[in-house]
Amino acid sequence: MALSYKARKRWSLVILLIGLPAYVVACVTVMNMIERPSILVELGIYIALGFVWALPFKFVFKGVGKADPDAPAEPDA
Repeated sequence: MALSYKARKRWSLVILLIGLPAYVVACVTVMNMIERPSILVELGIYIALGFVWALPFKFVFKGVGKADPDAPAEPDA
C-alpha cells in the first residue's frame, strides 16, 4: 500500500526528529564500545553509516519537498 503525500510528510518528520538522533546515539555508542580504530578508518565508518541510515527510508522521503500532488489546482489570477 502506497503512502499518501501527507503520510509521507509526517513519517519523514518523525524519522528526522526522532529516528535520526536515536540512530546517531546508537552509532556513537557502538563505536565507543569497540576498540578505537585509526582516525581515517573511523571517519570512513561514520561516512558510510551516514549514507546507510537513509536507504531504508528512501521511499518515504521521495517527493516530500515538492507540492502536494493530491491538492486541487489553484486557478491563475
